[in-house]
Amino acid sequence: MIIAVDGPTASGKGTIARALAEHFGLPHLDTGLLYRAAGRQVALNGGNPDDPDDALTGCAFPESLLADPALRSEGTGGLASRVSIHPAVRQALFERQRDFAQQAGGAVLDGRDIGTVIAPEAEIKIFVTASVEARARRRFLEMHERGSRRTLEQIEQDLRERDERDSSRAVAPLRPAEDAVLLDTSELDRERAIAEAIRLAESRVGEGTKP
Repeated sequence: MIIAVDGPTASGKGTIARALAEHFGLPHLDTGLLYRAAGRQVALNGGNPDDPDDALTGCAFPESLLADPALRSEGTGGLASRVSIHPAVRQALFERQRDFAQQAGGAVLDGRDIGTVIAPEAEIKIFVTASVEARARRRFLEMHERGSRRTLEQIEQDLRERDERDSSRAVAPLRPAEDAVLLDTSELDRERAIAEAIRLAESRVGEGTKP
C-alpha cells in the first residue's frame, strides 16, 4: 500500500505522514528533505539556487547531509522552494523517491507532488491544507522555540511567496490529485489532525485497499 500525503509548507503533512506510517507499519520518506538538502548543498557550494546548473549540482549532496539540523531552518526551506522549480532538479530526485515508493510492502511519502507525479498509483492520497494565517502561526511558534527572531508577518510573507512558486512552476506544480481527499487542518490541533487523517485512510482501506 502506498500512501501519498501532499500539501503546502506548515500544513501539517509531515506530522500526519509520520503518524500514518506508524499506524500502518510502513516506512516513511519526507521528500521535501531531499530538496532541502539540494538547496543547502547549493548554498554550501556558494552557488545560486535560481541558476539551473548550480541547482542541479546541489543534487549531488552526500547522504550525511540529510542529518544536518540546518535542513529544518526556514532559510533552507526557501532554498528548497527555489531549486525545486528547475525540471532537471526534479528529474534528478525523481528516481530516488520512486524507488522508495515501490519498495516491497508499501510506503508513506509526503511532499508536494507525490499523488500527482511520484506515485500517481497510490491507493491512498491525502492533500493536507490550511490557511496561510494558520500555517504562519504554527511556523512562528516552531521557529521561536528554536531561538528565531523572525516576525509573524515575515513568516507569513515567506509562505505566500513559497506557495506562489510551488503552485506556479511549470513542472509538478503543487496541486491536489484528482482522486485525493482534502484535509483542512486550519482549525485542528495535532491530535485531531492525525485522528482525522487516520480515519480518512482507514475509510479507503475499507473500500478495498489492503495494507
